[in-house]
Amino acid sequence: MLTPKQIDDVIAFHGHLCPGLTFGMRVGDWVLHEFGRAEDEEIVAVVETDMCSVDAIQFLTGCTFGKGNFIFLDYGKNAYSFFRRSDGKNVRLTTRGGLLHDLREEQNQLAKDDSEERKNIQQKMIEKILSADFEEIFAIAPAQIPMPETAKIHVSIRCEQCGEMVMSTRIEIIDGKQLCIPCRKK
Repeated sequence: MLTPKQIDDVIAFHGHLCPGLTFGMRVGDWVLHEFGRAEDEEIVAVVETDMCSVDAIQFLTGCTFGKGNFIFLDYGKNAYSFFRRSDGKNVRLTTRGGLLHDLREEQNQLAKDDSEERKNIQQKMIEKILSADFEEIFAIAPAQIPMPETAKIHVSIRCEQCGEMVMSTRIEIIDGKQLCIPCRKK
């Protein structure tokens, strides 16, 4: 279970407490106990959403974009896969629909303002997410994708149009010129 300090630190990192962040706290806590924390690239996270939960996951697990062990797949799913390089252990965690469905429906029917009623429902969701058994919220299954390769460092090349340095794997040759993604789209 996360300590009050860890929870406060996650909230400070993200900027506010919300149901999405609490999903990430639960996932991050589970990963810490089952996989450990990534001090470097030994743990890899592959997330299928860009919602609030991923901030908690990055903060707690030590998986980050900068180290190349935090990979984003834009699928819009509350699904999170983790891999441990040392032994190949892997898992895919997905949110179950049942537990919060009624509260979510009620919240969605309310106006998108900061009404007290809406805040009360959000607080109930947070409390349920934090107090429920993990397997009541998440389905646990083997990862559906192979373990990602280790992060690679690529040489940088100057884009011949804008002059900015670009990772070589993101350069494309158009009409004999080496162009970055934004310049080749123009």
